[in-house]
Amino acid sequence: MNTSEIVLTDNEWDQLGLMRASKLARRPTKLSDTGLTETFVSDLIAKHLFDRGTLSLGELSTIIALAGSIIEGVLNFMRTEARVEVRPGQASSAGLAYTLTERGRVTALDAMMRSGYLGPAPVPLKYYAQVARAQTIHKRSVTHDAMCVAFEDVVLGDEMLDRIGPALNSGRAIFLYGPAGTGKTYISQRLCRLFRHPTLIPHSIAIDDTVVQVFDPLIHKQLQLNPTSDNLKLGQGHDPRFVICERPVAITGGELTAEMLEIHYEPSTRLYEAPLQLKANNGLFIIDDMGRQKVAPAAIFNRWIVPMEEKRDYLTLGSGRHFTVPFDVVLIFSTNIHPLELAEEAFLRRIGYKIEFGTLTAEQYEHIWRGACVAYQVEYQPHVLDYVINELHSKKNVALLPCHPRDLLGMAVDHAVYENNTREVSIDHLCWAWDNYFVSVDKHAPITGRRS
Repeated sequence: MNTSEIVLTDNEWDQLGLMRASKLARRPTKLSDTGLTETFVSDLIAKHLFDRGTLSLGELSTIIALAGSIIEGVLNFMRTEARVEVRPGQASSAGLAYTLTERGRVTALDAMMRSGYLGPAPVPLKYYAQVARAQTIHKRSVTHDAMCVAFEDVVLGDEMLDRIGPALNSGRAIFLYGPAGTGKTYISQRLCRLFRHPTLIPHSIAIDDTVVQVFDPLIHKQLQLNPTSDNLKLGQGHDPRFVICERPVAITGGELTAEMLEIHYEPSTRLYEAPLQLKANNGLFIIDDMGRQKVAPAAIFNRWIVPMEEKRDYLTLGSGRHFTVPFDVVLIFSTNIHPLELAEEAFLRRIGYKIEFGTLTAEQYEHIWRGACVAYQVEYQPHVLDYVINELHSKKNVALLPCHPRDLLGMAVDHAVYENNTREVSIDHLCWAWDNYFVSVDKHAPITGRRS
């Protein structure tokens, strides 16, 4: 059964997420389980001690996201090399307190010059790829019933639901196009409702000794789950180098550049950051306002030809080291421009699904209008809506778009409050809003319905 059709309590969702996370990425109990070398972990410990001064075994275990037994073993190795020492008289319930020796500070500085990364231990690339493939967003099937549940509070016709649903099942990129204000971005962002499964996102991944930061709080929404006591035992629960999140949704628009799709290195901090599509792995990657970017559409489209076909992406570090990562996203292009003006038919065939968003019926417009009245705390008056549809939209030849009720009512409320300090919206207020909402090049020219 599709999990989007299962009704679970919050606690049941928590336990489902924890069990799934534990199965995909079990907590390491010894250094060899981490995929990292003793030298790498010791350098990371040294950098944290250099940054914080003195840390206990428990604090180091929490910061580096590795079991205390693993950290203790590496600390013993560092003590034999005279890089750390126990700070006398500062032991606590969290364990002995450690600090760097003079030799340790020198090696810590050397490690920081090579990499400015200071955070939890990274996940090796090979291990990350296994987890990403295991929690692929394409594994589940989307059904008509699931689509209806996901969009029950959205005005979207059955015909559109039945076009988007199969497109999601295809695993291929999706091209949404149509006039501005028809709901393309609004609908695409809400597709994540169909993929509720908790997802493991690594704080960072390691390509040999190079660390690339992946977790981004602007894209990854961490789930606050309630673990049972068993999940906290050594060897129980998931690998804490991963964060349990909702399926990621990465959105970029006119600000997109070609550089944002490659590994970014910041020389001043000596940090590597993952590109947008890597952060979006196991989720949705939405390129909005296609054709409005500074980079040519052909360059953006060409960037995705190989990843779309092979389901893997090819990236390069500043050192010239090439590596591949899974390309496991629902890739959505959204545009106000006709697709044939952006790409040739040969490329569009690779995308597969081109879905056009059009105008509303009067019934759909009324449904959205009623919702906007509730949102703005305005009394719904049928005669006001009738005037808007028949006297404004119809006679001025302006199409009914999903954005209009919210925008027009919002401006009408602004005027009503200004004029009478009340939220009672009249036809006069709507006419005022209409005149201030639409713009024409010539004040005598007929309104075309294009938004400013």
